[in-house]
Amino acid sequence: HLLSYHTLIPLISKLSLSALNKHKPWIETSYHGVITENMDTVLLDPPLVALDKDAPVPYAGEICAFKIHGQEAPFEAVVLNRTSGEGVLRAKGPVDCETQKEYTFIIQAYDCGAEASGASWKKSHKAVVHIQVDDVNEFSPVFREPMYHASAMEGKIYDSILQVEAWDQDCSPQYSQICNYDIVTSNTPFAIDRNGNIRNTERLSYDKKQRYKVMVTAFDCGQKRATESVAVHIDVKPVCKPGWQGWNKQVDYEPGTGSKQLFPKMHLETCDGPLSAVRAMVELQTSHIGKGCDRETYSEKSMQKLCGAASGSTDLLPAPSISTNWTASLLTDSGRDSDLIFNFDGRQAANVPEQVVPQNLTDQFTIATWMKHGPSPGLRAEKETLLCNSDKTEMNRHHYSLYVHNCRLVFLLRRDFTQVDTFRPAEFHWKLEQICDKEWHYYVINVEFPAVTLFVDGVTYEPYLVTDDWPIHPSSIDTQLTVGACWQGGEVSTPRFTQFFRGSLSGLTIRPGRIETQKVISCLQACKEGLDIHSLESLGKDIKFHFNPAQSVLVMEGEDLESVNTAMAKVSYINSRQFPTAGLRQLHITTTVQCFGEDICISIPDIKALVMVLPPSEPRITIAGSDQLVRPAADLRGSMGVAPFKELRITSTVTKGDGVPGVLEAMHNLDYCDVLVIGEELNPEQESLEIHHSSLMGKHLDATNSTSGISIYGVDSMAHYEEALRQVRYRNWRPATLSNRRFRLTCSELNGRYTSNEFNLEVSLVHNAAPVEHVNHMAVQSQYMRSVHHPLMVHSVNSHISAATVVVVICIAALVCIVVLGIYRLHSTHQDSSKSEEDGAKDPEMDWDDSTLTITVNPMEVRGHYTKEFPEKALSTKINSKALVKI
Repeated sequence: HLLSYHTLIPLISKLSLSALNKHKPWIETSYHGVITENMDTVLLDPPLVALDKDAPVPYAGEICAFKIHGQEAPFEAVVLNRTSGEGVLRAKGPVDCETQKEYTFIIQAYDCGAEASGASWKKSHKAVVHIQVDDVNEFSPVFREPMYHASAMEGKIYDSILQVEAWDQDCSPQYSQICNYDIVTSNTPFAIDRNGNIRNTERLSYDKKQRYKVMVTAFDCGQKRATESVAVHIDVKPVCKPGWQGWNKQVDYEPGTGSKQLFPKMHLETCDGPLSAVRAMVELQTSHIGKGCDRETYSEKSMQKLCGAASGSTDLLPAPSISTNWTASLLTDSGRDSDLIFNFDGRQAANVPEQVVPQNLTDQFTIATWMKHGPSPGLRAEKETLLCNSDKTEMNRHHYSLYVHNCRLVFLLRRDFTQVDTFRPAEFHWKLEQICDKEWHYYVINVEFPAVTLFVDGVTYEPYLVTDDWPIHPSSIDTQLTVGACWQGGEVSTPRFTQFFRGSLSGLTIRPGRIETQKVISCLQACKEGLDIHSLESLGKDIKFHFNPAQSVLVMEGEDLESVNTAMAKVSYINSRQFPTAGLRQLHITTTVQCFGEDICISIPDIKALVMVLPPSEPRITIAGSDQLVRPAADLRGSMGVAPFKELRITSTVTKGDGVPGVLEAMHNLDYCDVLVIGEELNPEQESLEIHHSSLMGKHLDATNSTSGISIYGVDSMAHYEEALRQVRYRNWRPATLSNRRFRLTCSELNGRYTSNEFNLEVSLVHNAAPVEHVNHMAVQSQYMRSVHHPLMVHSVNSHISAATVVVVICIAALVCIVVLGIYRLHSTHQDSSKSEEDGAKDPEMDWDDSTLTITVNPMEVRGHYTKEFPEKALSTKINSKALVKI
């Protein structure tokens, strides 16, 4: 059967092409590849190459494609060279190791067929491809817990207190494993190993530190560090030790806040001991503050007036001034807040002026003083004299004295033969620990002869030994009162001091004629600070407590531990001073615990804490008013004179810095105001500066005056001081000689701790005023002023004239003067009464009118002690001039 030509030709062509592409491509049976995550090129081993035996025939010997089958692998194979058959495996997108670490799929190679159309492709056998994704260290370690807590017992070394753990999201062991941990916090007694175990490198102490905060970080094996460190809190647990817990070592006290709890969260740990009773003593130690604690620092006279003491006491250690110069040579220590203290080192002493010495010591009198004294090594045989009244010359007799001998206090009182000529008690001895404990104490000796009683800090002590002696023979020898030693005027070639005192004194006073009461003594030595119990009524009935008189020691006892803890939480500190002394006060707590059947079974360590009294807001005292007073001569000559300080205003402000800052007006007391004359002193023949005694009634004020000015003193309100100062009168009955008078006013709080501004005022005349006839009272000393003592100004005159003689002489002289003036008045009524007075041409002392004539004679004006019974009273005599003239 013959084929046609047209049929045979295509067949022959096809057979020839088929003969050209008769082999399949060949590839390896398996491939292993590696790709780094986030990269696109796969490194294959062996390389991707397809071979075809039909080569180098075109098309049939060329490789046109690689095809991947299975698992939806994110890869593609690309032919790089069709002739050589080289190819490459690539990722179609990002490959993430953390999502899939390995891929396996099938790959085949295809040749290009037998013609350009690509028909009749032949494919290779199937080869398996394994691809591993290489990890990149892209993640940092992260701790499994946001914070770690652990506790460790004090005094113990641990192998592991706790273990911290971090992890890493990377897929490979190299980058996902944590190879190291590290403590970031420096200077901590802890270490950490590569497994995250934290141990202590030294024994921990609860008393030293109760909690530690340690920051820890981690590193993976690729040394990538954790982004955030983790906090590890390690609490130190105390070994159960009996003692007080939950108290602060320092408590701050704000002045004016009343009572403040010292240990609100304190409790006693007894480690479950079977206790039967607890006794706690809290002691406030303030010996370094002033005279042993925070007391008011007003002057001794002001304190006596505040406490209601009887008047008439003599201050033997006043502040040094022009008029009280006998203390100027002594060593002083202004101490804290102007609390005047005199220090005696065994070389200083002072003679008290004769006019100051109390002259009428009878069977009743009081000696009081503050004293701080300690033992003097090697001087036990010597007497140390506080106060001594001895012969001034010729002999060496001690009439009365107060001294310390071998840490015993001795009071010597020798009576005169004129009183009783018998053997009488003369030396009174007290043996007390306080005398040589180097602490401040307040001593008061009440003499009700023959009984003598000693008060120390308000507590009564009777003498343990009383020695009798003969009275002293009367003589005309003057005596000398000394402080700090005894005067030896006789039996030696040169008079000198002997038996010097070594210690500190303050407020040494003698009050003749009466003894001091227990109430006043307690007030004078009272502390303004101390311990207190907050909410006393809330204390359990099973708690017993006791304060010492000064409230510096509190003792509490109870059988129930919880009740004792509640009671201790209520212990408070209080300071009632408006301006307390700032600084530290020490607290000391001692505790004893009793168990059933045993005396003391648990030892409780003592506690030492501090109270810090913060500085008070200091007041600024301001005196304001008109500084010019211009008045006509008639006003100055008038019976009342002029009131220079009538418009006076005293204010006090404090600056507050805490809370809402600002300046606030403060109300507090003053203790003295001084009006001093600037320039020449007052001429008592023609002018006076006075205050009527009625202006001081109802107030805690006294006053004294001299030619240098006037002083008002006493602890009282600013309002009362204002009222009193507005009543001060200046009078000049010869104003023609006056150009101007200048005065300076200053006021003080707390004995000079806070002082006002200096307020200056000038009084001058209106020279063009019409002349006015004026009544002359011819006052030697107005009844406005009563004679009182004040440490600023004291004027003295030595006199041996009796008061009665002085009064009689002055009254007779006054009567003669009145008669003469009365006769002159009768004569002058016939003359022209309209005659004008020229300034300076007529002596105003010759003026007269029909009003009542007042003559005030004050024999005590110059402070001479003319009388023993009434040393401070003035004699005032009023006579009706009309009646006298008619007679």
